[in-house]
Amino acid sequence: MLHTVTAPRGMIAAPHHLAAQSGLDVLRDGGNAIEAMVAAAATIAVVYPHMNALGGDAFWIIHEPGRPPMSIDGSGAAGKAVDIDLFKSQGFGSIPATGPMAAITVAGAVSSWQSALEVSQSRWGGSLTLERLLGDAISYARSGYAVSAAQRRTTVRLKAALAALPGFADHFLAAGEIPDEGSVQKNPALADTLGYLARHGLDDFYRGEVARRIAADLARIGSPLKGEDMARHRSVRRRPLSLPLPGVTLFNAPPPTQGLASLMILGLFERHASAAPDADSFEHLHGLVEATKVAFKVRNAHITDPLYMSVHPTTYLNDHVLDKLSEEISRRTAAPWPAALRDGDTVYLTAADSQGRVVSFIQSIYHGYGSGMVLPDSGILWHNRGHAFSLDPRNVQALAPGRKPFHTLSPALAKFQDGRVMAYGTMGGDGQPQTQAALFTRYARYGQSLQQAVTAPRWVLGKTLDGGKQHDLKVESRFDPAVIQALGRAGHDVSVLGPFEDIMGHAAALVLRPDGWLEGAVDPRGDGVVAGF
Repeated sequence: MLHTVTAPRGMIAAPHHLAAQSGLDVLRDGGNAIEAMVAAAATIAVVYPHMNALGGDAFWIIHEPGRPPMSIDGSGAAGKAVDIDLFKSQGFGSIPATGPMAAITVAGAVSSWQSALEVSQSRWGGSLTLERLLGDAISYARSGYAVSAAQRRTTVRLKAALAALPGFADHFLAAGEIPDEGSVQKNPALADTLGYLARHGLDDFYRGEVARRIAADLARIGSPLKGEDMARHRSVRRRPLSLPLPGVTLFNAPPPTQGLASLMILGLFERHASAAPDADSFEHLHGLVEATKVAFKVRNAHITDPLYMSVHPTTYLNDHVLDKLSEEISRRTAAPWPAALRDGDTVYLTAADSQGRVVSFIQSIYHGYGSGMVLPDSGILWHNRGHAFSLDPRNVQALAPGRKPFHTLSPALAKFQDGRVMAYGTMGGDGQPQTQAALFTRYARYGQSLQQAVTAPRWVLGKTLDGGKQHDLKVESRFDPAVIQALGRAGHDVSVLGPFEDIMGHAAALVLRPDGWLEGAVDPRGDGVVAGF
């Protein structure tokens, strides 16, 4: 599909059709982009559970005409009783990816919804009730939703690791077997939790009856998180990181996310872009891959909980610093790349309303099905973002009580001098900034349509879902064989995959044009749709 969807009044793109429809219905009812996104976020937390949940984290970038963009950090910190000694005393050499000791950080997504709705109400006159915004999610949790192709693939991949964990088989298997695509799953306990939040407010998730149930559930499954950790949590509004480039200013989320890396890749590539003649050339791919290596070295050395950082991230967005770092990039030769990369499962959504307000949003439980632990009373699947911590006290990601882990989540937004606003992003862990760079350059530099840019063949440095090679450059087979051969001659360790690969991310993008019309695109690699009116 290469047709970019257009609409005059409102639009939302989401990786599941029911989430997109929930958001569109809110826009049709006169709701704004934030209200539409909360409705879509709640629905997708129910119907796409392998990728996100109420027990996960979320980040926002919000554009409002006449105001600078705002970011919301909806990520949670490690519990006050969670430290390196706790793991060492139980014989752990590293933080596990699944099970009770993977569920060690507060889930911040719901707090981000609350913070965004406060902006909606105070600035935009948002008036739709929580009962209205969460209504679809409640219905799907209680009455059922159809298992998607992506959920089935993830269950096949992870069943052996997760089947014995508390609550997993009851919620995501059918009599112990992997459910077929299209089969119906329900979560009545989650429906009750969402219904209670709709009646009593989202803050109840952290400081009310729902919080009490969550704390009891966490204790029951053996997590060291406590009720006081939930009560201590607040989302944080921050100014996003920004980078001016010719004709456009880019925005991305600040630490603890890797938004800095996304901006650095594009800033570094800009210094070599004149050598890249077209979107599918060796020079384009090689230039972005080499920029990624430089940006990831900075990211891996510095990006963590901002309270623990020794440098300010804007240091690396300074023209002089980018000029100097760009000297590390050879236009013809690949630099060595031994660094280990991360896995991740996430959903990216974007929405815009008739008043020119645009939201870029990402919500995640980190790995597929997160910790694999479903809280028995509340029906909430809990994330495993704490797996990003290290038990080495000298590591930049060292675990500490009350500390936030590093996040791959990084929603992107661009404001063009001609008046266009572009929101874009993807799931995909370390692939996120790489895919963002590919989408942006294809659309903004090479003039491809939005859907062309999303559909075009992609690449990813390192990331794998199947235990394969970690350090190679994976490319989809639709690239010109001559370009793939040129990459190999330059020294890239190239692996050619299929034509459309999940590990390349499930991207989406939306553009608000100066005439008020909206354009949207979603990834054929996923289950998503664009809905507009």
